[in-house]
Amino acid sequence: MTGPGRFRPRPGLRTTVSLVFAAMATLVAVLIGALGYHAAARLIRDDEKADFTAAIQAVSDQVGRQRLFPGDFNGPSGLNEQLLRPIRVTAQALDAHGAILPGTARLDLPPTSDDRELARADAAARTVISDRRLDGDTYRVGVVSLGGGRGAVQIVEETGDVEDLLATLRARMVGVVAAVAVIAGAAGWLLARRITGRLVRLTDVAELVAASGRLDVPVPAAGNDEVGRLGRAFDRMLGRLATAKENQRRLVQDAGHELRTPLTSLRTNLSVLPSLDRLPPAERTALLDDLAEEARELTLLVDELVALAAEQKADEEPVDVELAEVVREAAAQARRRNGREITVDADGTVVTARPDALARAVGNLLDNAAKFDPAGDAPIDVVVRGPRVEVRDRGPGIDPADLERVFDRFYRATAARSLPGSGLGLAIVHEVARSHGGTAFAVNRDGGGAVIGFTLGD
Repeated sequence: MTGPGRFRPRPGLRTTVSLVFAAMATLVAVLIGALGYHAAARLIRDDEKADFTAAIQAVSDQVGRQRLFPGDFNGPSGLNEQLLRPIRVTAQALDAHGAILPGTARLDLPPTSDDRELARADAAARTVISDRRLDGDTYRVGVVSLGGGRGAVQIVEETGDVEDLLATLRARMVGVVAAVAVIAGAAGWLLARRITGRLVRLTDVAELVAASGRLDVPVPAAGNDEVGRLGRAFDRMLGRLATAKENQRRLVQDAGHELRTPLTSLRTNLSVLPSLDRLPPAERTALLDDLAEEARELTLLVDELVALAAEQKADEEPVDVELAEVVREAAAQARRRNGREITVDADGTVVTARPDALARAVGNLLDNAAKFDPAGDAPIDVVVRGPRVEVRDRGPGIDPADLERVFDRFYRATAARSLPGSGLGLAIVHEVARSHGGTAFAVNRDGGGAVIGFTLGD
């Protein structure tokens, strides 16, 4: 028994579906069977009643047309055979005293006082109809007087046969309903097994992922129905989770590697601080400058790590924005930071995107262009055509061997290792483009310099 506070286990989905399927099929079978039975019973009873009424009418009409005696209904050539032969009823004659005339008896059905009164009646074709029981059987009896006190005729219809037939029909319908319930239950079980089998396998996969943390588990995703769509969605979700987990792992590893260098330098310089007063003024100034520079580089690295992690999380909701407006605002901020001349040539393209992410990507491109051409006199050009943004500079360009790797995290070309920076700026550009369904690109510019930018998807 179930104790207090405990829940009874619910039946599984397979059992529930099969039971519901069987219940619905049984209900339909019961309704159809009940309607069919009542229609058949009504037709059979109406048919029997019509036969009985026709027999009564035939005898009554004959009695009304001619003077008849009980003996006229005696023998195979009598009126009994002529009037009632086509009709499924039985007739027997009553004499003037109300007794059954010998030779006409068909049933051991004793006359009643009403029958005897009709046998003595003067009027012809008087009729009384009643239901009677004899030895457990039911009869419908109609008595027609012959008139002049000459007797009467009993017309008898046994209704028990009809009820026996209907009882047999009921029993067969119950058997059919039971068979339908069993067949529907079996069909429902097979159907539910087919449907829930994939759900069970999908549940097993989900439980395995939850228990082990593995994201490389194969997911059953066959079929084009809802279960198949669920499997494919679950597979895509695991893929996204696996990618996010791998990105997180790489970010942590790369960040640990990149942070180790400035932290080691800081520890080295900090170990000298107790002897700062004994250092010559020039060395003291150099040490403090190194500490400030390392702290600045460390702060920049942490800021860009946070920006990259925020871009991967992508909490900002996309909205419709004019790309030119975002680019002009980013260019204005870049001018204030580095003092370089920046020109913007943009059309009126409107995109659905995350404005802050786009501004961060364009700002990183402009800072990168200014960093590699710090003493350049030529302006940095930004060109926007459709969903494509290009930042063009006149710096030293990019070594062809580095073109495929400039968007990797923490990657710094040999020529750039003496310059400030963490190697995350272009990685953030790549992440912004990817999250918007586009790509980042970098090529060398004719006449010197580089063209670095990104495209946005539809």
